[in-house]
Amino acid sequence: MSPKPTREQALELRALLKSKKPKFRRQESWRYKRVSQVWRKPDGVDSKMRIKRKGWPKSAEVGYRGPREARGLHPSGYEEILVRNVDDLAKVDSKTQAVRIAHTVGMKKRAEISLRAGERHIYILNPLPEEKPREEAEEEVVEEEAKEEGEKIEKAAEQREEKVEKETEEKTPSEEEKS
Repeated sequence: MSPKPTREQALELRALLKSKKPKFRRQESWRYKRVSQVWRKPDGVDSKMRIKRKGWPKSAEVGYRGPREARGLHPSGYEEILVRNVDDLAKVDSKTQAVRIAHTVGMKKRAEISLRAGERHIYILNPLPEEKPREEAEEEVVEEEAKEEGEKIEKAAEQREEKVEKETEEKTPSEEEKS
Protein backbone atom coordinates (compact mmCIF):
# COMPACT_ATOMS: atom_id res chain seq x y z
CA MET A 1 0.00 0.00 0.00
CA SER A 2 1.36 3.43 -0.96
CA PRO A 3 1.97 6.05 1.75
CA LYS A 4 -0.68 8.69 2.34
CA PRO A 5 0.12 11.89 0.37
CA THR A 6 0.60 15.14 2.23
CA ARG A 7 -1.88 17.97 1.86
CA GLU A 8 0.39 19.83 -0.59
CA GLN A 9 0.89 16.72 -2.72
CA ALA A 10 -2.86 16.08 -2.71
CA LEU A 11 -3.54 19.65 -3.88
CA GLU A 12 -1.01 19.31 -6.70
CA LEU A 13 -2.53 15.98 -7.72
CA ARG A 14 -6.03 17.51 -7.62
CA ALA A 15 -4.91 20.32 -9.92
CA LEU A 16 -3.33 17.83 -12.34
CA LEU A 17 -6.45 15.63 -12.41
CA LYS A 18 -8.73 18.65 -12.86
CA SER A 19 -6.74 19.78 -15.90
CA LYS A 20 -7.33 16.39 -17.55
CA LYS A 21 -10.99 16.09 -16.55
CA PRO A 22 -13.51 16.76 -19.35
CA LYS A 23 -16.17 19.43 -19.01
CA PHE A 24 -19.32 17.52 -18.16
CA ARG A 25 -22.24 18.94 -20.14
CA ARG A 26 -25.90 18.11 -19.92
CA GLN A 27 -27.22 15.97 -22.74
CA GLU A 28 -28.45 18.00 -25.74
CA SER A 29 -27.50 21.31 -24.05
CA TRP A 30 -25.48 22.20 -27.15
CA ARG A 31 -28.56 21.68 -29.32
CA TYR A 32 -31.31 23.54 -27.44
CA LYS A 33 -31.09 26.98 -25.81
CA ARG A 34 -33.76 26.03 -23.28
CA VAL A 35 -31.56 23.23 -21.90
CA SER A 36 -28.84 24.63 -19.63
CA GLN A 37 -25.33 23.17 -19.50
CA VAL A 38 -25.61 22.32 -15.79
CA TRP A 39 -24.92 18.61 -15.38
CA ARG A 40 -27.89 16.23 -15.14
CA LYS A 41 -27.56 12.47 -15.37
CA PRO A 42 -28.92 11.19 -18.71
CA ASP A 43 -31.76 8.73 -18.07
CA GLY A 44 -33.63 8.38 -21.35
CA VAL A 45 -34.49 4.93 -22.73
CA ASP A 46 -32.74 5.61 -26.04
CA SER A 47 -30.05 7.92 -24.61
CA LYS A 48 -26.70 7.44 -26.34
CA MET A 49 -24.96 9.32 -23.56
CA ARG A 50 -26.41 7.00 -20.90
CA ILE A 51 -25.08 3.90 -22.62
CA LYS A 52 -21.73 5.69 -23.14
CA ARG A 53 -21.76 5.45 -26.93
CA LYS A 54 -18.53 6.45 -28.65
CA GLY A 55 -18.53 10.06 -29.87
CA TRP A 56 -20.88 11.32 -27.14
CA PRO A 57 -19.72 13.49 -24.22
CA LYS A 58 -18.38 11.81 -21.09
CA SER A 59 -20.59 11.38 -18.04
CA ALA A 60 -19.57 12.29 -14.50
CA GLU A 61 -18.41 9.20 -12.63
CA VAL A 62 -16.64 8.26 -9.41
CA GLY A 63 -13.38 7.70 -11.26
CA TYR A 64 -13.01 11.43 -11.93
CA ARG A 65 -12.95 12.21 -8.20
CA GLY A 66 -9.99 14.01 -6.63
CA PRO A 67 -7.75 12.67 -3.85
CA ARG A 68 -9.46 12.19 -0.49
CA GLU A 69 -6.96 14.44 1.35
CA ALA A 70 -7.77 17.40 -0.95
CA ARG A 71 -11.56 17.08 -1.02
CA GLY A 72 -13.40 20.06 0.41
CA LEU A 73 -10.28 22.22 0.64
CA HIS A 74 -10.13 25.77 -0.64
CA PRO A 75 -7.69 26.29 -3.55
CA SER A 76 -5.37 28.02 -1.06
CA GLY A 77 -5.03 24.66 0.74
CA TYR A 78 -6.95 25.64 3.85
CA GLU A 79 -10.15 24.11 5.16
CA GLU A 80 -12.93 26.69 4.96
CA ILE A 81 -14.72 27.70 8.20
CA LEU A 82 -17.74 30.02 8.18
CA VAL A 83 -17.65 32.68 10.90
CA ARG A 84 -20.62 34.75 12.05
CA ASN A 85 -19.18 36.39 15.18
CA VAL A 86 -15.91 36.96 17.05
CA ASP A 87 -16.46 33.95 19.34
CA ASP A 88 -16.37 31.56 16.36
CA LEU A 89 -12.67 32.44 15.85
CA ALA A 90 -11.77 30.55 19.06
CA LYS A 91 -12.53 27.22 17.33
CA VAL A 92 -10.25 27.92 14.32
CA ASP A 93 -6.82 26.29 13.87
CA SER A 94 -4.73 28.90 12.05
CA LYS A 95 -2.37 26.30 10.52
CA THR A 96 -4.97 24.23 8.67
CA GLN A 97 -8.13 26.34 8.57
CA ALA A 98 -9.10 29.63 6.95
CA VAL A 99 -12.07 31.83 7.76
CA ARG A 100 -14.89 33.03 5.51
CA ILE A 101 -16.96 35.77 7.10
CA ALA A 102 -20.69 35.21 6.54
CA HIS A 103 -22.37 37.61 4.13
CA THR A 104 -24.95 38.56 6.77
CA VAL A 105 -22.29 40.10 9.02
CA GLY A 106 -22.27 43.91 9.02
CA MET A 107 -19.27 46.16 8.51
CA LYS A 108 -18.74 46.92 12.22
CA LYS A 109 -18.61 43.28 13.30
CA ARG A 110 -16.68 42.33 10.13
CA ALA A 111 -13.96 44.83 11.06
CA GLU A 112 -13.78 43.42 14.58
CA ILE A 113 -13.52 39.85 13.26
CA SER A 114 -10.76 40.93 10.84
CA LEU A 115 -8.83 42.57 13.67
CA ARG A 116 -9.02 39.51 15.94
CA ALA A 117 -8.16 37.15 13.07
CA GLY A 118 -5.09 39.28 12.30
CA GLU A 119 -3.97 39.03 15.93
CA ARG A 120 -4.24 35.21 15.80
CA HIS A 121 -2.67 34.98 12.29
CA ILE A 122 -5.82 33.46 10.78
CA TYR A 123 -6.20 33.71 7.00
CA ILE A 124 -9.43 35.41 5.85
CA LEU A 125 -10.80 34.29 2.47
CA ASN A 126 -13.04 37.35 1.99
CA PRO A 127 -11.24 40.22 3.75
CA LEU A 128 -12.41 43.80 4.00
CA PRO A 129 -11.38 45.91 1.01
CA GLU A 130 -8.50 48.23 1.82
CA GLU A 131 -9.98 51.65 2.42
CA LYS A 132 -8.23 54.81 1.32
CA PRO A 133 -8.17 57.78 3.67
CA ARG A 134 -11.20 60.00 3.06
CA GLU A 135 -9.09 62.94 1.83
CA GLU A 136 -7.40 60.87 -0.90
CA ALA A 137 -10.73 59.48 -2.06
CA GLU A 138 -12.22 62.99 -2.25
CA GLU A 139 -9.18 64.27 -4.19
CA GLU A 140 -9.54 61.45 -6.74
CA VAL A 141 -13.23 62.25 -7.25
CA VAL A 142 -12.45 65.95 -7.78
CA GLU A 143 -9.65 65.08 -10.26
CA GLU A 144 -11.96 62.74 -12.21
CA GLU A 145 -14.69 65.38 -12.39
CA ALA A 146 -12.20 68.02 -13.59
CA LYS A 147 -10.87 65.63 -16.24
CA GLU A 148 -14.41 64.84 -17.49
CA GLU A 149 -15.29 68.55 -17.63
CA GLY A 150 -12.09 69.31 -19.56
CA GLU A 151 -12.96 66.60 -22.09
CA LYS A 152 -16.46 68.08 -22.53
CA ILE A 153 -15.02 71.55 -23.15
CA GLU A 154 -12.54 70.20 -25.72
CA LYS A 155 -15.30 68.31 -27.53
CA ALA A 156 -17.52 71.40 -27.64
CA ALA A 157 -14.63 73.50 -29.02
CA GLU A 158 -13.98 70.94 -31.77
CA GLN A 159 -17.67 70.94 -32.73
CA ARG A 160 -17.67 74.75 -32.92
CA GLU A 161 -14.58 74.74 -35.15
CA GLU A 162 -16.17 72.18 -37.49
CA LYS A 163 -19.35 74.26 -37.69
CA VAL A 164 -17.40 77.42 -38.53
CA GLU A 165 -15.42 75.59 -41.23
CA LYS A 166 -18.63 74.32 -42.85
CA GLU A 167 -20.18 77.79 -42.82
CA THR A 168 -17.09 79.39 -44.39
CA GLU A 169 -17.01 76.74 -47.11
CA GLU A 170 -20.65 77.44 -47.96
CA LYS A 171 -20.19 81.25 -48.03
CA THR A 172 -17.05 81.41 -50.16
CA PRO A 173 -17.77 80.79 -53.82
CA SER A 174 -16.00 77.76 -55.18
CA GLU A 175 -13.43 78.01 -57.97
CA GLU A 176 -15.83 76.38 -60.47
CA GLU A 177 -18.37 79.18 -60.05
CA LYS A 178 -15.68 81.84 -60.66
CA SER A 179 -14.62 80.48 -64.05
